[in-house]
Amino acid sequence: MEGITDDQETKGETVGAEEPMKEDTPTETTELNTELEKYWKAVRDNPTDFTGWTYLLQYVEQENKIEAAREAYDAFFGHYPYCYGYWKKYADMEKRHGNLEKATEVFDKGVVAIPLSIELWLHYINFYIGEYTSTEQGESDIRKLYERALSSAGHDFRSDKLWDSYISWEKDLVRVTELYHRLLAIPTQLYSHHFDNFKQHVYMHNPKEILSLDDFLKMRQDVVAKSTTPDEEDEDAVPSGDVAPPGEEDVPPGMETDGKGNEAEINKIKERIIQIQEETFKKTEEEVSKRWNYEEAIKRPYFHVKPLERSQLKNWREYLDYEMQNGDYKRVVTLFERCMIASALYEDFWMKYAKYMEDHGAEGVRSVYTRACKIHLPKKPYIHLAWAAFEERQGNHSGAWEILANLDKVVPGLVMVSMRRISLERRTGSKEDAEALFRDYIENASQPEIGSYFSIKYARYLFKICGEREQARKVLTDAIEKDKGNLKLYLQLIDLEYQNYPVEEDKIIDVFSLILECENFPLETKVKMSQRKLEFLEDFGGTIGKLKEAYDEHQKLMKDLHVERKKRPHETSGHSHEEPSEKRSKPDSVQNGAGDMSGAHDSSHNYPYNHWGGYQNSGYNYGPQWGGHYGGGYHHGNYHHQS
Repeated sequence: MEGITDDQETKGETVGAEEPMKEDTPTETTELNTELEKYWKAVRDNPTDFTGWTYLLQYVEQENKIEAAREAYDAFFGHYPYCYGYWKKYADMEKRHGNLEKATEVFDKGVVAIPLSIELWLHYINFYIGEYTSTEQGESDIRKLYERALSSAGHDFRSDKLWDSYISWEKDLVRVTELYHRLLAIPTQLYSHHFDNFKQHVYMHNPKEILSLDDFLKMRQDVVAKSTTPDEEDEDAVPSGDVAPPGEEDVPPGMETDGKGNEAEINKIKERIIQIQEETFKKTEEEVSKRWNYEEAIKRPYFHVKPLERSQLKNWREYLDYEMQNGDYKRVVTLFERCMIASALYEDFWMKYAKYMEDHGAEGVRSVYTRACKIHLPKKPYIHLAWAAFEERQGNHSGAWEILANLDKVVPGLVMVSMRRISLERRTGSKEDAEALFRDYIENASQPEIGSYFSIKYARYLFKICGEREQARKVLTDAIEKDKGNLKLYLQLIDLEYQNYPVEEDKIIDVFSLILECENFPLETKVKMSQRKLEFLEDFGGTIGKLKEAYDEHQKLMKDLHVERKKRPHETSGHSHEEPSEKRSKPDSVQNGAGDMSGAHDSSHNYPYNHWGGYQNSGYNYGPQWGGHYGGGYHHGNYHHQS
């Protein structure tokens, strides 16, 4: 055992018990706690500060305080479980303190967290061999650990070191042969190396030593059956060369020099063993060649917080697509697990993994989402939303609610998360809970615009889902009081009134009046809304008088807008006094290419100065007669000027 002296082994003492630990003085303890707290504060304030975590772990390892180290390592692995090197450091520290069971527990947690880490498995196995070989069940337990490692990572393309370690450790030749049979059927990086080692293994041992009895007898029977016998016409032929006369080369049974049977037959059995495996080898070679380019392009198979290069991400995506199309379930899952080590911080890879697992059982999908959302991507919204949607499809509404509520708490203020929570309550028929969420988001909105957004959604919900028009109207009017300059609120209120049957003219006119009287809107907006008011009165107005009033108001707004626009260039340029006199003397109508209009009509803004009975506002397609077409000039809020 590392660090144990001969005397300590005799007395049964454990590592770390050589001499009593020196007690820290109160001053030293206070200083240590102060330093430790500084490192802790950095990672508590920002759990994604990977460098801060490394400083904390370096400090606790340096101070060699096992309790402080346990707290730090356990917290670190809650955020970064794919760092296999730190699992080893943690286990080694427990070992140095004589806590072999704790060290074993740490390794065990590590390989559960990162089952595709060949290096961590080998560290674990070597630790186990070093500490437990001499126990009663040591050999059996080590073999079980190897088998567990192969079950988790044995299909990894780069698992060669794990297989070699197992084969080198195993002393049972029959088991070694079985290991080679399994290994040679798996596409790995050193497939050719393994086949050469297998052939050497066969050549060095008698088939009876490396095959089970049943396999040996079956193989021998196969070889004997395929052996050729001399033709009858050759039976009387005289032997040539140094061949002894018939019978003279035979020896009495049991008197063979090596005691292993006929050498020629043994060689044929060996050749047959290799021949059978060679067929498997060729198939494996084909599979390796198909994946070789993808594997060669993987430059960073381990985890790191640094972003991956685009070429690396592209290679992983293409490799996964290939394996999903051509590989079996075991190989696809193995590749996904390898990929997730390198790309653990990329949302789209986790979602790709979860989508693949949907065809193989809900628990597999849930496992992928759980690891992604609770460990690696706690603040990424899209994968949480996908997980919640999956749980809802499974009928697990409480699970979906919990996922969304937790995300809303961890990353507050995301509108899409808030709306998904509300939609979940609506789909489950929880009217009161949906409305409570609406009100909560409106009241606690960080900005007026956000509160207005939820007010619009709430009003639509009340009107379309609940049929509560008056309540919807109240929600919008209350929102307007808080956010008077938000045009969307007014438009939503207009839309609400438009959908009433019969249309209540006065209510819609009141909304238009609110807009036109509001000081928060610019003249351009008021002109557009005035035009919409005209269209409404033309389509639904009850009296011609109101239409005439609205028209006059509209013309006044147009005049004000015209005056404002003429002022703008002078205000911004500051060079109006330098304008050439000949240009200033020309009337507006001439400057704007209106011809000889004598100032009666500014064609650039279509503002008519003539009286009501003879207006010619061609910009809004008003004809000289009321029977002319109205409204064609309104194109989704953009008014059209015709010169």
